[in-house]
Amino acid sequence: MSSELEALRAAVREFCDREVRPTAQQRDRDESYPAELLPGLVELGVLGAVIPERFGGAGLDDAGYRVVIEELGAADSSLRSLVSVNLGLVGKSVLRWGTDDQQERWLPGLARGELGAFGLTEPEAGSNPSQMTARAVRDGDGWVLNGAKIFITNGTRGAVTMVFARAIVDGEDRGITCFLTPQDAPGYTGRQIHGKLGLRSGDTAEIALDDVRVGDDAVLGEVGGGMKVALSALDDGRFSLAAGAVGLAREALEVSVRYAGEREQWGGPIAGKQLVQELLAAMHVDVQAAGGLVDAVVKKKLAGERCTLEVSTAKLFATEASVRCADRAVQVHGGYGYIDEYPVQRMLRDARVTTLYEGTSQVQHLIIGRLLTGVSAF
Repeated sequence: MSSELEALRAAVREFCDREVRPTAQQRDRDESYPAELLPGLVELGVLGAVIPERFGGAGLDDAGYRVVIEELGAADSSLRSLVSVNLGLVGKSVLRWGTDDQQERWLPGLARGELGAFGLTEPEAGSNPSQMTARAVRDGDGWVLNGAKIFITNGTRGAVTMVFARAIVDGEDRGITCFLTPQDAPGYTGRQIHGKLGLRSGDTAEIALDDVRVGDDAVLGEVGGGMKVALSALDDGRFSLAAGAVGLAREALEVSVRYAGEREQWGGPIAGKQLVQELLAAMHVDVQAAGGLVDAVVKKKLAGERCTLEVSTAKLFATEASVRCADRAVQVHGGYGYIDEYPVQRMLRDARVTTLYEGTSQVQHLIIGRLLTGVSAF
């Protein structure tokens, strides 16, 4: 790793040690949103990590972005989710598909903490977005949006949501289309979802769209081209998830090694017990393997090559590995791992959802299988 990336990692880790880790436990207990951390993330350049400098961002490449997300994932997955959706799903999509005017309007805000949300999932359309029922009806020189979205990160505390809906023109369905929808638009209502197993301090919302009016300038990409936008965004989002999962798994290993060296049973530290070492060794292998798969994605991205296969492989393995590592960390900690005196039970709860969103592990198997065989099973 270059000296520049090492310096970046040190800066983000120092911020997390000072500001994030000390408060993560209480925010998890209270389900309290980390609003107080946003100014520091802006100052550090994290919220605009991949946004070009001309829009107020840090202009990092994917190697730098991976470092940022991995460190946030190690410290607090709720915060990592906030940032990775803002950048990996929304920021990169506006950069890839947006007009000059759209980039000028939205990217500076994303870099300074006016967050973006990704509105694809619906109550009856999760893994299969072709079943979505949200509609955008052509009306004069604009569009009227109606429908519902669910499990939308940054859905109530952001500035803009990428809303995917069926474009209806003169009664004809022109296909799924993406609309950059201001969250303060009349008819846009967001409600935070509480009682989650993990990511408890994040803003996860259900959204109602009731005659939300937007102009033609809200269309991101082309009318009917929404799935191209969504699939490219999901490649970026899954890369973010994989990098964050590596961070979480690494953190689970590090706190377990530390605990095993301090905790004494049977006349010495449990680090000297064979079965504890077996747990730690298995965690280490998962961390190294997951990190290597993310490295492969970074290499492809930096070369400008398509990497859907590598992204799905990394997302599948790294997220499942984070669950295994967090579960083993609880086992190493014994009874103390089951209470929030130590962070490992929060890690296990936070890790679990990574295998569900932005494509479940089962969906990743099907994507990988299709890319290997050329035959789609769904």
